[in-house]
Amino acid sequence: MATDAPPPSKTEHRLPSTEEFVEVQKSAEFGELRRSYRSFAFPLTVGFIAWYLLYVLLSNYAGGFMGTKLFGNINVAFVLGIAQFVTTFLIAWWYARHAAAKLDPKAEAIKSQMEGRA
Repeated sequence: MATDAPPPSKTEHRLPSTEEFVEVQKSAEFGELRRSYRSFAFPLTVGFIAWYLLYVLLSNYAGGFMGTKLFGNINVAFVLGIAQFVTTFLIAWWYARHAAAKLDPKAEAIKSQMEGRA
C-alpha cells in the first residue's frame, strides 16, 4: 500500500500576504468572531477552574465533609469527583455545539473571503 502524497493540483493557489492577514485581523468580522469565542470560553474556563479548585480545597481541608457517606460506600468526595468528569464532558459537548452554531460559520466566511482575495 503506497503512502505517497497526492500529486500537486494543476491550479496554484496564492497564499494571502501578511498585510492581508493583518487587514482581516483588524476587520469587524474577525472582531466579532473573537468576541463570540471569548464570551463563551473565558467564563466557562473561569467557572470550571473555580469548580475544580473547590473540589481540591474541600479534599484537603474538609475531610470530614468529603468523607460523609451518602449511601453504601459512596461518599461526597466520590460523587464530586465523578461530577468533575461529567462537567468536563458537558463543557466539551456544549462548546462543540456553540462552535458549530456560532463560530464555524463566521470563521468559514472569513476563510472564504481570504481565499477569494488570494
